[in-house]
Amino acid sequence: MLKTSPYGHSSNLIGIATDELASYEFNSHPHALHIAGTREASAGLFAQLEQQTSYDTCGQIFQDYMCVVFGFEAEQRLRTDAAGRRRYRNSYLKLIQDWGLDSNNAQGAVFKGWVESRFGLFPNYHKQRLANFMSQEWLIYIEEKMHSRYHNNCIYMQLDLLYEYCQWVITRFHKPAATHKTLYRGINALDTHQLWQNAAGDTILSCNSVVSFTDRRSIASEFGSVILEVQVPMVKLIFFTDLLPQHALHGEAEYLVIGGQYQVKIGR
Repeated sequence: MLKTSPYGHSSNLIGIATDELASYEFNSHPHALHIAGTREASAGLFAQLEQQTSYDTCGQIFQDYMCVVFGFEAEQRLRTDAAGRRRYRNSYLKLIQDWGLDSNNAQGAVFKGWVESRFGLFPNYHKQRLANFMSQEWLIYIEEKMHSRYHNNCIYMQLDLLYEYCQWVITRFHKPAATHKTLYRGINALDTHQLWQNAAGDTILSCNSVVSFTDRRSIASEFGSVILEVQVPMVKLIFFTDLLPQHALHGEAEYLVIGGQYQVKIGR
């Protein structure tokens, strides 16, 4: 095992025990989560958002703010350094796009590393099953999640703001749901996933630290013949398709969700 607790670190930035966050019981009775200091550091943004009544306007304000603060407008991204080399500015939008292409690439490791840092949850899969801190697989994950190419523009701070904005939208507009939403995931085989039954006979799925779902069963079926159905508490939602006006995952009906244990229904 990774450590005495199978879920994660003993500390995080959300103010509750990682084991509590990871438990399926938390999903049934969730409460608000906040990444320490994030809203306070961007108080002006959230004050401006509170003055708006339009969902679409809020999304544009957020994206404009991120462009200015983190400097990844198209014209800035094309600037070069003193040696004439093109500067690369990593962005939350690029990370979301790359996650959609392959959650096991280096950008996927950065996403998992952010969840580990902020929420305390260990990943249980990156390229292959992660089972031991001393394994080659774990070392590859560590190397990729810390790659300097993806940490040159405060990427964790960007993701902090994305999560807090997502939670603000849910509270303000009750989108995509007020408390819970039924989501689906298609897989090819059950034996590649960590499933067990609790004392009540419910099937529990141990998800990766961050995992993709969809709200359309038809889309889930395109990714596998076995359909997993879960009730996701909105406090565990990082991103959903309609959150922002501009991003690369429109049409995918994709939801990025903080992992842990989930009570699951299995269908075909």
